[in-house]
Amino acid sequence: MALADDLVTVFGLPAHPLLVHAVVVLLPLAAVAAAALAVVPRWRQRYAWPLLGVTVLGVGAVLPAQKTGEQLEARLAGLENPLIRRHAELGNDLLPFALGFFVVVVALLVAGRLADRERTAAADDTNVPRTWRRISVVVAVLVVAAGAAATVQTVRIGHSGSTAVWTGVGQ
Repeated sequence: MALADDLVTVFGLPAHPLLVHAVVVLLPLAAVAAAALAVVPRWRQRYAWPLLGVTVLGVGAVLPAQKTGEQLEARLAGLENPLIRRHAELGNDLLPFALGFFVVVVALLVAGRLADRERTAAADDTNVPRTWRRISVVVAVLVVAAGAAATVQTVRIGHSGSTAVWTGVGQ
């Protein structure tokens, strides 16, 4: 990466479009994987770490994408493009969605692990309470909702960015 007038570039290209694609791919992928693990509990033990890794990468790419986007917006400030301004406003809203999604994914993995232990203990003793199994169901619903919200927000932001870039091209 090279710093040219405060604009982070990769091989001469602004870093923002590259980082944005990390968010656009990894965050929805994590949402789909989290929903799958929420619906199919037996997959949690096998795929918990890969899900956590993809989620961390997707959420972790949001802040650098925002920062490089702010740099690019500052570089393009002379254009006074309302589409770029709208994209920047939407982009500023993604981090809370992504962080909320990360929190519920971690909660799903922890509650799921405790529910699995509870389920194993219940096989030997019928007096074991179902507390963590109930909690894991509630968290599973939250994971699906938070993943859907983060994905919808990502799509909205991506659409506004592509509209800002491609409006007027070819006319």
